[in-house]
Amino acid sequence: MALRHTANDKTTGGAVSADFLKQLKGYGLTTAEILYRRPDHRWLLQSYVWQDYDLFPNFPALKDFLAFWQAKLEGPLFSVTVAHSKLIKPAELKAVDGVFRLH
Repeated sequence: MALRHTANDKTTGGAVSADFLKQLKGYGLTTAEILYRRPDHRWLLQSYVWQDYDLFPNFPALKDFLAFWQAKLEGPLFSVTVAHSKLIKPAELKAVDGVFRLH
């Protein structure tokens, strides 16, 4: 998961989470389940879960991480399953037919 830190941004008037600023720029929470072969036992698969804010549909942060994995780590990738959700989106409103009163 990405490190969380506070950025002092003059345009926002105070301390704002860097992750929140990313969400305002269109980033959404991306989760990837990575199955890879163990370097010492190639027949054995192991799972790793990666999560960060990323841009749909190109996923540049995930692609960078997978490139790092292939260049620096010994366990060859078997499969990657990706889920993505924008956390800041228009509210869903439903019309209510009726009035409910308490007291």
